[in-house]
Amino acid sequence: MKANIRIVLVNTTHPGNIGAAARAMKNMALERLYLVQPQGFPCAEATARASGADDVLAEAVVCDSLEQALTGCRLVVGTSARSRNISWPVENPRQSAARLTRESESGEVALVFGREHAGLTNEELERCHYLVHIPSNPGFSSLNLAAAVQVLSYELMMAAPGQGVAIEDEAREPAPAEEMESFYGHLEQTLVELEFLDANQPRKLMRRLRRLFNRARPDKTEINILRGILAAAEGRKLSKRAGR
Repeated sequence: MKANIRIVLVNTTHPGNIGAAARAMKNMALERLYLVQPQGFPCAEATARASGADDVLAEAVVCDSLEQALTGCRLVVGTSARSRNISWPVENPRQSAARLTRESESGEVALVFGREHAGLTNEELERCHYLVHIPSNPGFSSLNLAAAVQVLSYELMMAAPGQGVAIEDEAREPAPAEEMESFYGHLEQTLVELEFLDANQPRKLMRRLRRLFNRARPDKTEINILRGILAAAEGRKLSKRAGR
């Protein structure tokens, strides 16, 4: 199962944090590291901070975008320490580790960490099915990136079968991240075409719709049905225009 768990670091600015994150992963038997537009990598400092986890760094996959890093993932969990204007389903580390471990039995999953000082953007969080928040001292709540990776890697280690928090079994095969993104693009295009969505200000409504469908986690068949409905709506709109 651990072979299906990706740790994704987005736009990490300090190479030492990449090395320390790799060390934290290897401590907890995690090996699949994905780096989205890292700054200063590869780097001798990253290797030094890895302290023997050189193999994790050597096998790290460097990606040009978060979308690329999430290709093929059935479940995406993003880390967040900031409150948002629109709430997203939030779990604690133990709950998220149990969910990720359970889902990894059936396919690829990803745990996404944001930038050291700014975390993940709202657009990046929209690609996540759930958020995970690490409880900490309200008066001193800022966690180092590698420390956050260590906490969640530990929970993943402890979430081995028989030790984790039980969650509801989901036998369906949810649509992977890239199919969901394609659907969202189709949805936005259709809503603009139907004049339901303002093309100049689409983000608020689309963010709420993303939240709705991310919570529902439709499978491939359901996505095909939804896209068929969108195509039919587009066709009817075109027919009405032609008849004028």
